[in-house]
Amino acid sequence: MQFSRALTLALIAAPAATAFTTCPSSTSINRLSSLSMAESKVFGSDIAEALDRMIEYSPGKADTDFARKYGHLAGAEVKTVGEAFTTFTDVLGTPVNALYKGICTDLVGSLHLIMVNARFQRDPIFSLGLVTVLQLVLKNYPEQDTAARIKSAMIESVGLDEAEIDADAAKLEAWAQGKTTDEIGAALKGEGDSILSEIASPIKGDEYWMYSRFFGIGLIKMMDMAGVEQDMSVAYDVMENWMGGSLGKAHYTACADS
Repeated sequence: MQFSRALTLALIAAPAATAFTTCPSSTSINRLSSLSMAESKVFGSDIAEALDRMIEYSPGKADTDFARKYGHLAGAEVKTVGEAFTTFTDVLGTPVNALYKGICTDLVGSLHLIMVNARFQRDPIFSLGLVTVLQLVLKNYPEQDTAARIKSAMIESVGLDEAEIDADAAKLEAWAQGKTTDEIGAALKGEGDSILSEIASPIKGDEYWMYSRFFGIGLIKMMDMAGVEQDMSVAYDVMENWMGGSLGKAHYTACADS
């Protein structure tokens, strides 16, 4: 209300000020502008050089913890999404069924953008999520031999090794068999010497750790194995506990993914 009143008064007063005050001539304005610009260090020299001196920016050289950790990657060549799609197409060597083109395109693009992020670190939870997604998407593909090739091409297109992905996923899945949500939550706190606690410990200690949707799906897979009902009112609480309570990370995106 105060802002509106002030604005109204200003609008009312504006015509009065115009009517009863003498506006400076254009000559005066130009003279004042010229003087102020001449006195300014920015306008008195090359503006690009002045800005460079003021900003003193160099990629990856900022005085921050983030720059000290990832600054060495400044200027590194990064594979483009288009190149990832080209690799996928070349490795596959056969057309994708029309009904699956959209989802395959989305998966290649999503995987690529995750992989080229400097903060991303692959772990068995991510691998379990990726394998789970590909199994779900391709389980009803008309030609299962082509489905297997799509999986291989997709993983290879982003620079991952299919055998390593499958092995990591299988190892974590074998560990999670018969575990309760509390046991999984304890392992995510870094307790014990399981494969999951080995994954969790570095995540908890990395302030720049990056969450990905495939990591979240890996957690959802373990929820399913633990007998958690896949209902938002139930799964949301478990995800919040695992991500926020156990790992100490923001849980909102992971809960949305669940």
